[in-house]
Amino acid sequence: MHAIFSQNLLKKFGEIFAVNDVSLDIESGEIFGFLGPNGAGKTTTIRLLTGALVPDSGTIEILGMRYENDAMAIKRQIGVVPDEPPSFKNLRGSEFLKFIASVYRCKKEVFHRVEELCELLKIDFLDGYTDEYSHGMKQKLLVVSVLMRKPKILFLDEPTTGLDPYSARALKLLLRKIADEGAAVFITTHILEIAEKMCDRLGVIVNGKIVAQGTMEQLRQQAGMKGDLEKIFLQLTGADEDEIRKIIGEL
Repeated sequence: MHAIFSQNLLKKFGEIFAVNDVSLDIESGEIFGFLGPNGAGKTTTIRLLTGALVPDSGTIEILGMRYENDAMAIKRQIGVVPDEPPSFKNLRGSEFLKFIASVYRCKKEVFHRVEELCELLKIDFLDGYTDEYSHGMKQKLLVVSVLMRKPKILFLDEPTTGLDPYSARALKLLLRKIADEGAAVFITTHILEIAEKMCDRLGVIVNGKIVAQGTMEQLRQQAGMKGDLEKIFLQLTGADEDEIRKIIGEL
């Protein structure tokens, strides 16, 4: 069964095509990296795939289900880590995790997993109020609140932003383990080294359209050039490094 399937997704805001004819097919056990310049449509695509936005047209299937008929069943099976973690005033970190566990009707055993995740990510601040957390602390707490449930599909939008090097490395290794155990992982990142090293396949979106999709070798073929992901990305997104150097030289 396909974990994530979309066909010809379209979403407009006014006259702007935020997502334009996006088709994806992602399997369970796969880490899929979704790349693109700022404003390319990455976050909008995630919001469509997770049911936060309704497409103007196109098809979405999550684990063989559609939001039109099975929205609650889908949302019980997915986990979402947005690029900006929310802050809940007057809630301690421990209270936030208990709240999420109650919403998803998690069994008591989930808190043993919370302890393990907190140990891995070096979280020792659950007694503090979440609105006093730094960005990185909020990010860690949100990651734990999602991973403690063991969802079958993970959507992570720039998950390492604000994390210290140790925590970022621990999260990357954990995501690989989660995928190897059968979950699908959909991740956006501007850190191309992360995408190249940890993702099984990659998609590149520019101005709402996917311009390339596949393994690193397939992306090289589609770009018509060899090299690391940074060079491939610049080629696929139409960036001209010589022009960049020229502008820098004129500054």
